[in-house]
Amino acid sequence: MNEMMAHILAFGVSGVSGFPVQVEVFSTGGMPGMEVIGLPDASVRESRERVNAAILNSGKEMPPRRITINLAPADTKKEGPGFDLPIAVGLLAANRQIHIIPSIDLSKTVFFGELSLDGRIQPVRGALAMAISASEYGYTDIILPAGNAMEVACIQGMNIYPVCHLKEVIGHLEGTLPIRPQKQMDYEELKRHRTVAVDMSQVKGQEGARRALEVAAAGGHNMLMIGAPGSGKTMLARCLPGILPPLSFQESLETTRIFSIAGKIAPGSGLMVERPFCAPHHSASVASLIGGGMNAAPGEVSLSHNGVLFLDELPEFSRGALEALRQPLEDGVVTVSRVRNQACYQSSFMMIAGMNPCPCGYYGSRQRECRCTPQEIRRYLDRVSGPLLDRIDIQVEVDSVPVAEIRSSAPAESSAAVAARVEKARILQMDRYAGSGFFCNAQLDNNAIRKYCSMTQEAENLLHLAVEKMSLSMRAYHRVIKVARTLADLSGSDRIGMAEIAEAIQFRELDQKYWRNGTL
Repeated sequence: MNEMMAHILAFGVSGVSGFPVQVEVFSTGGMPGMEVIGLPDASVRESRERVNAAILNSGKEMPPRRITINLAPADTKKEGPGFDLPIAVGLLAANRQIHIIPSIDLSKTVFFGELSLDGRIQPVRGALAMAISASEYGYTDIILPAGNAMEVACIQGMNIYPVCHLKEVIGHLEGTLPIRPQKQMDYEELKRHRTVAVDMSQVKGQEGARRALEVAAAGGHNMLMIGAPGSGKTMLARCLPGILPPLSFQESLETTRIFSIAGKIAPGSGLMVERPFCAPHHSASVASLIGGGMNAAPGEVSLSHNGVLFLDELPEFSRGALEALRQPLEDGVVTVSRVRNQACYQSSFMMIAGMNPCPCGYYGSRQRECRCTPQEIRRYLDRVSGPLLDRIDIQVEVDSVPVAEIRSSAPAESSAAVAARVEKARILQMDRYAGSGFFCNAQLDNNAIRKYCSMTQEAENLLHLAVEKMSLSMRAYHRVIKVARTLADLSGSDRIGMAEIAEAIQFRELDQKYWRNGTL
């Protein structure tokens, strides 16, 4: 028979989801050559040379025939080297170089992986997204690079076959060297390996900031720290992931999926069990923060999903970058549109920001005299807009720690002790909001605030007085209530009282001190 055909199943990636791609290989007589069609990008077109060399180095031949490879659906862009392996298998099958045993159902077997010239199979981006989507489409078997195996080790109900070389794939398909599917892991087993990067016990002094950090973690609130250089703002921020509740299985899938799409998963790594902590430099562009590039890649706000986005030196970020944060902070999702692609990424994160009170950093410090003029201080502070400040629930001042406290041998409270209180408050919130779509106090909308945030009459009177005296916006008014709800949860109270409202109002005082009074 002069004309031969093969159909192999692959997967592409769009946003954080995978989509099935039929790799159709048609081999016929005529002028020898190979053409890839179906909207391939440059890396897919270059697969011709990689695949050809890999097949020859795996002990098989490439007959001198005219070969056409179609990636269907033809109207969807195909990107990345993950199509190398299915193209190679399709070529071998179409040219009768392999004889696939009947027990392997190619209509339910997914292939993806990048080929080296010597036939080795390299890991690819988006393996978790493709595996989850393959499961949703009803496919049962996946043959993938061994470097991606741990990434998909918690996906249940599928047979995962890790491979290191094209020879292994050929042996498995022909039945001469069958590969055993890997044993899938339980997520609870992975969570046992969770570590804390920076422990709260390393933080000396800063009782006010420690309390604010605990409240922020308990309710999922955004937080701003203002203080002199070296006062511990960065260290406090890095402690936050260690006191947040562990990632649930669903949260881990969401977060790892985004990191996998961005190519941030190290080969051999499994699902993420620690909440992400992203700290972009203040020179970061809007595209790097929000997402972008030719292929609408995820940005820092999406990589921080279910974790922490730390913006140190907040006023040094460009005005455009800071204003672009307003929408993901409010909605928890961000849509990235480019000429070639459009993607919607989840971006539900806690924003922790740090800044100095002035350009020199020592305005109001007890340790050192400020050398800035009032005009310089005002210009510096005005780089942070009012609408962005409105979206920050907790504001706290952090001053330099006295030497006596630094040298003190008294042990500070550990992250484990703080995390226990935070988790207890989060469990209260999960029970309260079961079935409502909310998971923590910071997510409440106005209707939910009226339903779940009842307070005493004295507390309500105090709040109304604070709104008038401090000229709080309605957004700030509702955020004070949400912080007070978290404080009540930490104290185990059903209703918000005077003490909770008073402390929540104190967390808005820096707004009044630095931005609202018009003088310095």
